[in-house]
Amino acid sequence: MLVLGIESSCDETAAAVVDKNNRILSSVIASQVEVHSRYGGVVPELASRMHVEAITPVVEKAVSRAGISTGDIQGVAATRGPGLIGALLVGFCFAKAFAWGRGLPLAGVNHLEAHIHSLFLADPDLKFPFTALVVSGGHTNIYHVSADNRFELMGQTRDDAAGEAFDKVSKMLDLGYPGGPVIEQMAKTCDPGQIRFPRSLLEKDSFDFSFSGLKSAVGRYIHENPVKSRADKARVAAAFQAAVIDVLCEKLLRAARHRSCRQIGVSGGVSANQTFVATLTRRAARKNIQVIAPPLSLCGDNAAMVAARGAVMIRDGCTCGPEDDVFSRALHQQPEG
Repeated sequence: MLVLGIESSCDETAAAVVDKNNRILSSVIASQVEVHSRYGGVVPELASRMHVEAITPVVEKAVSRAGISTGDIQGVAATRGPGLIGALLVGFCFAKAFAWGRGLPLAGVNHLEAHIHSLFLADPDLKFPFTALVVSGGHTNIYHVSADNRFELMGQTRDDAAGEAFDKVSKMLDLGYPGGPVIEQMAKTCDPGQIRFPRSLLEKDSFDFSFSGLKSAVGRYIHENPVKSRADKARVAAAFQAAVIDVLCEKLLRAARHRSCRQIGVSGGVSANQTFVATLTRRAARKNIQVIAPPLSLCGDNAAMVAARGAVMIRDGCTCGPEDDVFSRALHQQPEG
C-alpha cells in the first residue's frame, strides 16, 4: 500500500509517501522557523496562513519525488491532533478532500503516536513491548507501548515541556528561536558542572515531569548574575541542559525498569539533541537496555511518521469519516494503580 502522509500540527507543512514496507519514497517539509523566529515563538495565525499557502505545492512535490502519480496512492493519513487547531485544520481538511475525492481510506493520526511510530522507521526490528519517550516543544510523555494500537501513558509534564523550557531559557539568554539547537551547541563549549540547577523528580515512583522550577531557577540566576559574555551564556546553557537531560534519563530508565522493558525509544524534536541521546545510551547500557532514536530527519515534525502510522491504522480499519474533526489536546487516561 502506498500511503500519502500529511502533517500540519504546528509550524511545518509536510507531506510524504511511504510504501507497505515502511520505506520512505519521499518526504518534503516546508519550515516556518525563519518567520516565527522574529517573534521568539510560533504565532498561530501566521502558522495557519502559511500552511494554506504551502499545502498544495508540498503535496505535489512529495508525490513527484516519490516517482508516482496521485492515482497510485492507496491511502491517506493526516495529523488530527494534538496541535494548533487552525494549523491542523489546513492539513486535515486537505487530506479529507484528497481522500474522498478519490475514494481512498483516510486515517486521522494522533501526532504523538506518529512520533512513536517513527521508531519503527529507524529500527524495523523494534519489538513490543518497549518504553517510549515523546519529547518536544509541546510534550514530554512516557508511554508503555505493548502493541500497534496500545499506548499506555505512564507519565507526562505537569507544566512546561522540555522543548518549551529550552526555548524559554534561550530567550532569557537572548540566543534566539528555536532554543534547542543553539543551547546544545553552546553547551558543548563549557563544563556543565560550573553551575548547579535543581532536578525536579516530584513524588517517589512518579513518572511525571516538571520543568517550570528549573526555568525559574535559571531566571533567578541570570537576574543575580548578569550574563554579559558568550562564555557566561555557555555556562548557563550547559548547566541547564545537564539538568534537563539528567531528569529525562532518570525518569525514562526508571519507567523501563518498572515495566521490565529492555528497549527504550526516544522521539520528538528534543531527541535531535545528540548530547541527550548519547547520555541516555551510555546510562542505559549499564543496565543492559537498548536505546532507539530516529535519524535527525525524523526527529522533528514530519509526514513520513504520519504516513507510517496511518498505514497501520488503515490496515486495522481505524479510518475517519466526514464528521471527524481535529483536536488540540490529547486526552489520556492515567494507568490504574
